[in-house]
Amino acid sequence: MKRCKWVGEDPLYIKYHDQEWGKANHDDRKHFEFLVLESAQAGLSWITILRKRENYRKHYENFDPVKVAKFDEDKIEEMLEDPGIIRYRRKIEASINNARSFLKVQEEFGSFDKYIWSFVDNKPIVNNWETIKEVPAKTKLSDRVSKDLKKRGFKFIGSTIIYSYLQAMGLINDHTRYCDFK
Repeated sequence: MKRCKWVGEDPLYIKYHDQEWGKANHDDRKHFEFLVLESAQAGLSWITILRKRENYRKHYENFDPVKVAKFDEDKIEEMLEDPGIIRYRRKIEASINNARSFLKVQEEFGSFDKYIWSFVDNKPIVNNWETIKEVPAKTKLSDRVSKDLKKRGFKFIGSTIIYSYLQAMGLINDHTRYCDFK
């Protein structure tokens, strides 16, 4: 099987690439999970986050935004003590804030999924890149989504983070032309 060159040999990358990345996802909890994980990843490698994903799942109550929205200072302090996640207070605080904003979007649109997929008219954007070097870090779409999320109170969700999130959730499929998982 041929994969995108960024995958390499790490089993976590292989599993993520083959089973999740670029595949259309419509589950609100998954949307919240990847908003948390992608913002945690900012400035770090994605493999670092994949290696810590189970610890995130534990701390974030299996990525239940209702529970995360209720996290308090004691919970933040507990999380800051665990080397199994990225111990950066602003990212943790942003994720709690984002849970609250996420719930507001769900309330307004019926689901976060309906909201986010409306940016692509409910159809994934399938690119046809020859090499991974051609894949942009951000686009006008990710600029627009990031701006709208910020308007809705989200934090730590710049355009580059959002582009990665859109790829992860399959709104954008950036598997390279030669990849068997396109």
